[in-house]
Amino acid sequence: MNIHLKTILQYALTIFLSAFLLFQVQPLIAKMILPWFGGSASVWTACMLFFQMVLLLGYIYSHWVVQYLSSVRQSYLHIALIIVSLIFLPIQPGQSWQPTGSENPTLQIIGLLLVSIGLPYFVLSTTGPLLQAWFAREKSGTVPYRLFALSNLGSLLALLAYPVAVEPFFNSTVQSYLWSSLYLIFGVSCSLLAWRNRKASALVTPDTQAFVVESAAKLKGGHYLSWLLLAACPSILMVADTSYLTENVAPIPMLWVIPLALYLLSFIICFERPHWYQRKFFIPLFVVSLFVLAVLPTLSHSLMPLVAFIAINLTAFFVVCVVCHGELAKQQPHPKHLTIYYLMLAVGGLVGGLFVGVIAPYAFNGNYEFSVGVVLAGVVTFGVLHHQLLLHQKHRLVITALSVIAVIALGYIRVNDHIQELAGADIKVRNFYGTINVFTRAERNLRYMAHGVVNHGEQSLDPALSKKPTAYYIEAAGAGKAILYKAKHSDAIKVGIVGLGAGTLATYGRDKDTYVFYEINPQVIELAEKNFTYLKDTKAKTQMILGDARIQLEREPANKFDVLIIDAFSGDSIPVHLLTLEAFKEYFRHLKPDGILAVHITNWYFDLAPVIKTAADQLKKDVRIVSVERDNEKNILRSQWAVLSADEAFFKSEGLKDELPIKLNRAFNAWKDGYSSLFSVLKE
Repeated sequence: MNIHLKTILQYALTIFLSAFLLFQVQPLIAKMILPWFGGSASVWTACMLFFQMVLLLGYIYSHWVVQYLSSVRQSYLHIALIIVSLIFLPIQPGQSWQPTGSENPTLQIIGLLLVSIGLPYFVLSTTGPLLQAWFAREKSGTVPYRLFALSNLGSLLALLAYPVAVEPFFNSTVQSYLWSSLYLIFGVSCSLLAWRNRKASALVTPDTQAFVVESAAKLKGGHYLSWLLLAACPSILMVADTSYLTENVAPIPMLWVIPLALYLLSFIICFERPHWYQRKFFIPLFVVSLFVLAVLPTLSHSLMPLVAFIAINLTAFFVVCVVCHGELAKQQPHPKHLTIYYLMLAVGGLVGGLFVGVIAPYAFNGNYEFSVGVVLAGVVTFGVLHHQLLLHQKHRLVITALSVIAVIALGYIRVNDHIQELAGADIKVRNFYGTINVFTRAERNLRYMAHGVVNHGEQSLDPALSKKPTAYYIEAAGAGKAILYKAKHSDAIKVGIVGLGAGTLATYGRDKDTYVFYEINPQVIELAEKNFTYLKDTKAKTQMILGDARIQLEREPANKFDVLIIDAFSGDSIPVHLLTLEAFKEYFRHLKPDGILAVHITNWYFDLAPVIKTAADQLKKDVRIVSVERDNEKNILRSQWAVLSADEAFFKSEGLKDELPIKLNRAFNAWKDGYSSLFSVLKE
């Protein structure tokens, strides 16, 4: 093998490995900390914000050292950074960073990630642009942009490998050590390249001049703005669409990975095979895709299978990414401007992350960022195309008019959807944990709380009925049956409830009873206390504990609950960390020997009965499913509860004797903290 080829391979493999590690650690560390923050879909959004911030810092560093330091100083500085970063290994978030319930979750996550993986992630983020600049300098006359496509290929393979080849087979500790070992290999390889580059000469102009910005040309503000906006639009859509899917399905690595993988795939296509991006084919698809993304949220999820809904959504998202990144690839500057080009791409990515992860949750009272992303993508792309193409076409006025009409139509669809979504809302609030609305329905004489589109408790406005349980919590439902059974056999019972909602279950409380509520979202507590009277009217002694229920329960001595109720869904999203075998063991530690565990498993998409059954079998508990059908006249919502207990008398009682036990039709692996699979419980 000749020296030239060996050099190219070393650069290529080092860049590939750095990109692989850069994106392998993202779902790894996010899953580690997910249970600490209630399994919220916003955990991934906050993590993405951190990754984009550090990526930008890495690109700033790369641009600075290439522009202002000599080759020798570049080498020594980077080798020193690599050596210092090794003190972070093996990566493992410190238990001291577990939230107590009062912190700002976004800042907590960013701080946690900073001390856990900050410097290694920073070093990895510098590798792409820095090594490409070194390669262009060492191999003068070559064009380094194909290495960017290789970098994205490594990132894509890392993301795809995690849910398929890593997560199912290795627990988090093993994953951490495997990643750390690969990082050590990367560090050695990158250090060798840095050492060799200390004697490299200045960059020479390549033979090809197929760049928008030539060597002698000066960059203008329009170039920077175009690069930034074309990078920001896919970033906004990626984070917003991921948040939308994880909030309404489940905050799991698979749904984090797919949008990000498609985002990276679009980079690979556009930078490795730029001729694949043909405007005459993709621009019409782009227009159709924008309208698909605009219309999909207006449709009921029950109109189509979940897999079809996700597939259509992600296909449209992918087309938008290809067009934005295709236009970016068409504006590649001369290699002397390479680091500033990548820097603007990183700034655009961070702008998207900041908008979705920081601005939107605290500035908006609804989920508007996805809509902003759809409309902005249309405005920016049509604007770029207008500047580059339409000024030279005789039909430019017609095409411009059609573009304006398309953008206005997109805006109308999304604005109208939000108006319909919030019609009649008395209160609209939002924070890290999602969007909560309180509605009054005069025609039904009731008030209810909704997380997204899912009802989280309602109350009759009729004083004669306001103290009666409604919705999922009627006496015939699983939680109601468990409480009434224990109340029948004791003058005083202690009930634990994970998930407050409107506080409906407090209606069962009697004078000597104690009800302990675990709620992670302070806004839910505030809304329940101010807009519903369940907590005020109950006769029981109540206690409110703020924070993730599982963390709080792990910190507490055994509570000796008579009944423990798990009802902590956010929207239609499944709190996986509350349904693992380890979680169930914790629940029964807090229950009396004959105590009853009631788990709310109502869901449009997933059949959680096998999850409950396998946990019950391993813990040697009996289990039944209690189902109730919807009845609008009586303010009853369709519900499905699983009730678990070692008390045989409970299952022989009048309320439970007719309920059928769960039967598994196939082998099912128990969910554990290190393993869970939503595909295994997907409804057909």
